[in-house]
Amino acid sequence: MAIDTSSTAGIQRSLRQCLSNVAALLYHNGHVLETVTVSHRGLDRDALRQLRRNAAEWDTCQQVLERSEAATYNAQGRLVLTPMGRELLFDMFGEGAADCA
Repeated sequence: MAIDTSSTAGIQRSLRQCLSNVAALLYHNGHVLETVTVSHRGLDRDALRQLRRNAAEWDTCQQVLERSEAATYNAQGRLVLTPMGRELLFDMFGEGAADCA
């Protein structure tokens, strides 16, 4: 079996790693996956500031998610996953892990 080393595969691995880190960091900082998967919720400026303060890797993951268009800001200015970001997250953890009710 050949290993896909294309840039697309590298970006997807990076995105998946960031999503995995985000899930763990959210949990360790008192959040749930629905915080970023439900479009009208999201992480506000204070929550993002706290995550940056508590986890050095948060800023890098956030940048990767935003640059890859897996995350964006909703109408309230809160960070949320885009449909593509949610799809990757649900592919990794299962939709039951963060149902969009």
